[in-house]
Amino acid sequence: MVQSPPEMNFPKNYPCRTESEDYRYRMVHGRDLSYNSKVEGNIVLTTLDASINWMRKNSLWPMPMGLACCAIELMAASCARFDIARFGAEVMRFSPRQSDLLIVAGTVTYKMALSSKRIYDQMPDPKWVIAMGACASTGGMYRSYAVLQGIDQLLPVDVYISGCPPRPEALLEGLMRLQNKIMGEKSLGAQKQLPAVPVGRMG
Repeated sequence: MVQSPPEMNFPKNYPCRTESEDYRYRMVHGRDLSYNSKVEGNIVLTTLDASINWMRKNSLWPMPMGLACCAIELMAASCARFDIARFGAEVMRFSPRQSDLLIVAGTVTYKMALSSKRIYDQMPDPKWVIAMGACASTGGMYRSYAVLQGIDQLLPVDVYISGCPPRPEALLEGLMRLQNKIMGEKSLGAQKQLPAVPVGRMG
């Protein structure tokens, strides 16, 4: 014989009268979409966008574009004291085809600007860019004919990190802000809008 859940003391105008009804009501109204051990079978309810973004934000593979002194702070962020591995971004890839996060750290001269653009173009989608330090963000103290006044003149920058040079903690803060931005993206919709690439016959 199946017994109904015990009655609970809810307010008079509350639409639910049992604990299971209360849980379903809260689920429908979006206040509890995470893990709950009371659900039989330990079911996790989520959306496809949320799960894709969760995987992407916790497995960022940076491409370190170290151009000046900011690169030393970028290296320090990987050490045990700061431990960028806590955020799943410790896999520094020096091949753009294996990276999805370009960290531009340092002064971007016109000589290196096109190389940075070429590396960005070789990275697979989806990809993100962090401008680390004042020089990468705005040109910094260098107002000269040889220095690009901000990498955002060439690449779409997602997060700017101020400082000259910024400390490793500032890089980790920028990484967390990028993770929050990734969680708000419409991944599935953006993937469906990608244009179809025609594939020619081989040989």
